[in-house]
Amino acid sequence: MAINPTEPYDDENIFAKILRGEIPNKTVYEDDHVLAFHDINPQAPHHILVIPKGKYVSWDDFSAKASEVEIAGFVRGVGHVAREAGMVEPGYRLLANIGHDGHQEVPHLHVHIFAGKPLGPMLMRG
Repeated sequence: MAINPTEPYDDENIFAKILRGEIPNKTVYEDDHVLAFHDINPQAPHHILVIPKGKYVSWDDFSAKASEVEIAGFVRGVGHVAREAGMVEPGYRLLANIGHDGHQEVPHLHVHIFAGKPLGPMLMRG
């Protein structure tokens, strides 16, 4: 499914439902600004999703419309989750897919945190 990062927020996306408690998740961390939980289809030994609690479709939408407090809270939340999960050493990868070419599948901003093995090159070659 192609996501247009400039379209209006869809209250029926899976992350909106998780935030409302309609779909269960394995919460790792939660505060006023973020919810972090284990990905149901992990792509690495450790794969956590961090989402802002606000209604933002993409990084572009979030950076243009979120308050300074929301932005700081989200960035700090991502760092907190990585530290608390013990990912800082030997390292981890952050990934935010935006729009069609970025292969965004859910129209709610989210950051993937991958760790637990060497992750290889940043992009597939070819």
